[in-house]
Amino acid sequence: MSPQTAQLAEGILRGERRSLARAITLVESTRADHRAEAARLIGHLLPATGRSVRIGFSGPPGVGKSTFIEAFGCHLVQAGHKVAVLAVDPSSSRSGGSILGDKTRMEMLSREPNAFIRPSPSGGTLGGVARRTREAMLLTEAAGFDVIFIETVGVGQSETTVADMVDLFVLLASPAGGDDLQGIKRGIMELADLLIVTKADGDLAPAAQRAAAQLRSALHLMRPKVPCWRPQVLTVSSVQATGMADVWSAIGSFRQAMEGAGELAKLRAEQARAALWREIEDGLIAALKDHPAVAAEAPALEQAVVAGSTTPTLAAERLLTAFLGRPVWPD
Repeated sequence: MSPQTAQLAEGILRGERRSLARAITLVESTRADHRAEAARLIGHLLPATGRSVRIGFSGPPGVGKSTFIEAFGCHLVQAGHKVAVLAVDPSSSRSGGSILGDKTRMEMLSREPNAFIRPSPSGGTLGGVARRTREAMLLTEAAGFDVIFIETVGVGQSETTVADMVDLFVLLASPAGGDDLQGIKRGIMELADLLIVTKADGDLAPAAQRAAAQLRSALHLMRPKVPCWRPQVLTVSSVQATGMADVWSAIGSFRQAMEGAGELAKLRAEQARAALWREIEDGLIAALKDHPAVAAEAPALEQAVVAGSTTPTLAAERLLTAFLGRPVWPD
């Protein structure tokens, strides 16, 4: 590591928030020299990671993810935990920056000395997470945060990548009845370890209980992800901060069941293996685009595909052949 990066590492291990913020900026950079330095930094800090509870949150737009996360985070901080929130915001197609700005939406939590909030633009990455969310999570663990929240941009067709980097995947639902439940796809419900119905207060309290009952009925028809845990359904009020203790208790029961069955270690090992192949895929695509022969042929082939004079498959074969130096489909 360079002296500056070594200084960053020391600051992170001391729990310095400024060093942590600078390190996350480093790992999010797309510059090759920054990527190399970030890899060395993560490798150096790796022994200090892995001791946190990693929780992913997703749910339909308007369900109140940020409001719940703030209320739950404040509850945990008051109980003596250090909470880091990695909030993945949709990106502007013009500047690439975050659109929503979770730090401003979690004003109370952001003032807590034992909380750290980092909004990151998704950068167009599918799966509801930023490209370097996993590395940012490792950095926050090294800085001493024992509970890590990852908030995705919302439920969508590919809103499931977060489940591949956390211990527990939480799906939030609003008490809107059938319409909201219809909007939650079966596939993402099968990934959920805990389902939480929000806004269970005032006039919406009975509707929240009905929604929770509907979700419990739906879960009975699904096979659990792991034999040792059957997903639970809880109701909360983020405004009144009720139900937070029940959520943390359920998370504790989940962790205990997973650790007792040896499933948590297995889950994290599989996640690390999946991350390896994602890095390889990203590296290969970057190397392909930078290859001189590919760069020379790509513009003309892109134009041909757009004009309809060739197919994407044939154009891809030409570029891959140029990259590999041999035919992709040998005769």
